Amino acid sequence: MQRAVVLLSGGLDSATCLAVARAEGFECHAMSFDYGQRHRRELEAAQVVARALGAVDHWTVAFDLCRIGGSALTRGFEVPKPASVEDIGREIPVTYVPGRNTIFLSFALSWAEVLGARDIVLGVNALDYSGYPDCRPEYLEAFEQVANLGTKAGVEGDRFRIRAPLLRLTKAEIIRKGVALGVDYRLTHSCYDPDPAGRACGACDSCLLRRKGFAEAGVPDPTTYVRGREG
Repeated sequence: MQRAVVLLSGGLDSATCLAVARAEGFECHAMSFDYGQRHRRELEAAQVVARALGAVDHWTVAFDLCRIGGSALTRGFEVPKPASVEDIGREIPVTYVPGRNTIFLSFALSWAEVLGARDIVLGVNALDYSGYPDCRPEYLEAFEQVANLGTKAGVEGDRFRIRAPLLRLTKAEIIRKGVALGVDYRLTHSCYDPDPAGRACGACDSCLLRRKGFAEAGVPDPTTYVRGREG
């Protein structure tokens, strides 16, 4: 069985990626990151999702991006709460974390080389709005080149693949795929700004896109929002 390192945030997309990799026959090693984000709710979700979807192991890497700042997700700014999905801006949002995916992929690459895994799987998406420069196809292609130029395995011809199976799917398509693969989305957490009880705010960019995705997929939204349970 081939091995894969799967980046697991605890959110809807990364949970679906883990299910996809399992369905494709990979032995999955899940990796999450405690990087100083605003809350720990997503890390709690990642632990539960990793167990539920059969990850062989799950490693949470800790480091601190708060000292660098520059993002609403590291408490540098307030998390924006647009009135609707249509009001989400098209510029790079303040929830962008400088260098985050490059750091995540670097850790994953290191672990993959030691494990003998040659596939690194992550849940980035370029079709539904994100605005993040490190979610673009050309970024992933460039990092794959770096992986194969800068590792012993790559230089010796045992090449790495950076895989983003959800890259060109809408949120609704992602949800339908996950439901077909048995993902329990009640276990996932997508909100940027949950309340102290861990309930999703229902109003940040991520919550709006999640709610829209469930509505368009025709699947009841199991998320508990601050303004009441919907779905």
